Amino acid sequence: MSILEAKNLVKVYGQGEASVHALAGVNLEVNKGEFLAIVGTSGSGKSTLLHMLGGLDRPTSGEVIVDGNQISNLKDDELTIFRRRKIGFVFQAFNLVPVLNVYENIVLPLELDGEKVDKAYIEEIIDTLMLTSKKEVLPNQLSGGQQQRVAIARALASRPAIILADEPTGNLDSKTGQDVLSLLKVSAEKYGQTIVMITHNDEIAQLADRIIRIEDGRIVSASERR
Repeated sequence: MSILEAKNLVKVYGQGEASVHALAGVNLEVNKGEFLAIVGTSGSGKSTLLHMLGGLDRPTSGEVIVDGNQISNLKDDELTIFRRRKIGFVFQAFNLVPVLNVYENIVLPLELDGEKVDKAYIEEIIDTLMLTSKKEVLPNQLSGGQQQRVAIARALASRPAIILADEPTGNLDSKTGQDVLSLLKVSAEKYGQTIVMITHNDEIAQLADRIIRIEDGRIVSASERR
């Protein structure tokens, strides 16, 4: 069952001779519960594609459908609410609030949305990601791997339809990156989440169920890992 779909996505930056086609007609389907890796070199269009899928940028043409909702035409305020409720983001830079402790960072999106925090569920996520002893700790007292695990917990907290991970191991050493990605995969399987991850690291991509490669704004290959 498809949870995420891109239909003929085109993204053009600039005009005339200075225009750049970052995406040139991308079609993609992601099934519920799947872990998909999108790989490509710098400038291939993979980051642009992820931003379109997450509603962080709008396509020049084409459609993005998330959990049955066509998000490309939503108004800005509607899109902001939709992202907060349906899409979990994990970025390379962690993006934790420095004055909030681990627990407060994890539940922040729920509180911003005025939702009641399911404390039992949050505690379960924290335990799964091995953060129980760090709940009261500030981000600057954590290692890079621990900070990224907090970011993953925050992404899981709202039970989103999909999790979009943008080079989530880019600031981590190789072993820590593998460990964090393994925990992300275990967590997603446990909670029935769908993951789309972009990376330039082929070794990290091997953890995914399926790998697609993008070059010059087009999908050029796809392979199943299962």
